Amino acid sequence: MNINQLRAFVAVVQQGSFSAAARATGISQPGVTAQIQSLEADLGAALLERRYRKVEVTEAGQALLPVAMRVLDELDEARAAVGLLSDTVGGHLEVAASTTPGQYLLPRSLGSFLRACPSVSVSLRIRDTTEVVRLVESGEAHVAMTGARVSGARVDWVESRSDRLCVIAPPDSPLTSEGMISLSALAEQAFVVREQGSGTRMVFENALRTAGIDPGDLHVIMELGTGEAIVNAVEGGMGIGVVSRLAAEKAIALGTVASLDAEAFPLERPFYVVTPHGARSRAADALVSHLAKTLSAET
Repeated sequence: MNINQLRAFVAVVQQGSFSAAARATGISQPGVTAQIQSLEADLGAALLERRYRKVEVTEAGQALLPVAMRVLDELDEARAAVGLLSDTVGGHLEVAASTTPGQYLLPRSLGSFLRACPSVSVSLRIRDTTEVVRLVESGEAHVAMTGARVSGARVDWVESRSDRLCVIAPPDSPLTSEGMISLSALAEQAFVVREQGSGTRMVFENALRTAGIDPGDLHVIMELGTGEAIVNAVEGGMGIGVVSRLAAEKAIALGTVASLDAEAFPLERPFYVVTPHGARSRAADALVSHLAKTLSAET
């Protein structure tokens, strides 16, 4: 049994599939599979069962998981302790992000961070805002980024660069020629929306409440998990949607969707860098500082 085997096992459980674990750890899917098979051979027990489109953890795997995570955490602590004696920043960082910053902002910033700190490795998990904050609270993520705050969360928040939410519609929609549309008129339309727990949806629903509109009264015809999926649905004529300008700008430029003039839009919102309460490792501190520099430069 070795550290690489344990790291591959934990990654598969956390990511939910061998392919996602491969992307998160930066090794090939066959490499992840080989590590798991070697670990199972060493232990003489099956740890994971492949099902259709998902992986299930066996009883033996459930027994190993907390031990494996503790071993990896202690290894990172040891690296951090040794790192304090030198100028080299090293260790492994678990990073989480909600969909919009995870797709459109973090990949570039993480790339430049890893070039600057080659002794650090990073795993990135993309979840909805509520789940991202839970990962930070539980210590499963060292640094995270979201598009909204979660009330009552036991984490530290730092505002980062801003984002704009826009309303998009099919280009042949009658709404495109109506000029400024009131929120009450907008709320009567058929909507394609993000899932519950999404920062984009939280910000949009808060704007509706401020205007005296119950978000529960919206005519929602479909919930989707990413801004890109909403753009595709609007392109297909399914309804109108509220998305980050980052997700919609290419489709708007190509004319496959139209950005509507609507009351309160564009909605300005900040992105947040989220970290657990208390002391951070040198690697986490270095990443937080790097994000502050690179993201502010992009505004």
